[in-house]
Amino acid sequence: MVAGFRNEFGDAVDRAETTAVTVDLARRVRRAFADEAGPETGDGRAASALGRYLLQQLSETAFLRLALEPDQRDQALDWSLAFHAVRRDLEPSWADFFTSRLSGPGGLELVVEVAHDLRSPLTSVLFLAETLQRGHSGPVTDIQRRQLGLIYSAALGLSAVTSDIIELARGGDRLVDAEAAPFSVSEILESVRDIVQPIAEEKGLEIRLTPPPSDQRVGHPLALSRVLLNLTTNALKFTDEGHVEIAAVPADRNTMDFAVADTGRGISTEALETLYQPFRLLVSREGGYCFSGTGLGLAICRRLVEAMGSTLEVDTAPSSGTRFSFRLELPPATEL
Repeated sequence: MVAGFRNEFGDAVDRAETTAVTVDLARRVRRAFADEAGPETGDGRAASALGRYLLQQLSETAFLRLALEPDQRDQALDWSLAFHAVRRDLEPSWADFFTSRLSGPGGLELVVEVAHDLRSPLTSVLFLAETLQRGHSGPVTDIQRRQLGLIYSAALGLSAVTSDIIELARGGDRLVDAEAAPFSVSEILESVRDIVQPIAEEKGLEIRLTPPPSDQRVGHPLALSRVLLNLTTNALKFTDEGHVEIAAVPADRNTMDFAVADTGRGISTEALETLYQPFRLLVSREGGYCFSGTGLGLAICRRLVEAMGSTLEVDTAPSSGTRFSFRLELPPATEL
């Protein structure tokens, strides 16, 4: 059994340790068979990987030996149940295990790694669903197009959550495009609209764009796109009829006002108090604005807007829609 354990787990064990663990296991099984109560007095090594491995080997051997002995067959099931009871007691508490891993020094890195592992396949799902829905791989029926839209919407929501987790782990205010660069504001608005269009079509909502007359600016396009996409996705999620508008209006030569407005249910006064708190509790659906349970999206939006030198404002009232807005300094670009 020692050789088998080494082959399976690659750990070094000696015969003295194996003997001690085996004796402890035998004592535990006898107590379980006799239905004896009371705390265990072992040193805990029986709960190790070696202990669980030995228990499995012993239970199989004991059951076969008893089953082959005519005068012992009646007790074979009882002994098997005793082994099962001990095995159940020795199983690790996975809730405690995960709690210890997440609260340990590498807990944050573990969460980020999980989010990265989720985001890659979700991106593939988004691409394939959109390709199929638009008929690039062949004709689709109306029902199939609607189903593909649902798949796209669900994958986009999950992908956004994973991205928010990664961003929050980095502080939530890190600008990927650290250096300001020239870009087209209209192209950003159109890109956001194209990404969320399947969600709007599924809900029967209109997406309205208000692009600026002076389009070419210098700023942080990646951060701006992220904020507008998060705000637009939220607006579509919580709007049942009407439209969602994405607007960019010049305030003066060097600044521009951005806004995402919807005709949804609006936000209650109570919900506004914790609007930008990550990992907040779910707000009641009754008569109010229904947020996701994590609240990561708006928390990231606020931090990114602040990193770009502005403040995210909200104008809302129950049953009157919601409007998120911010003003950015975006000097005109001399050339793209």
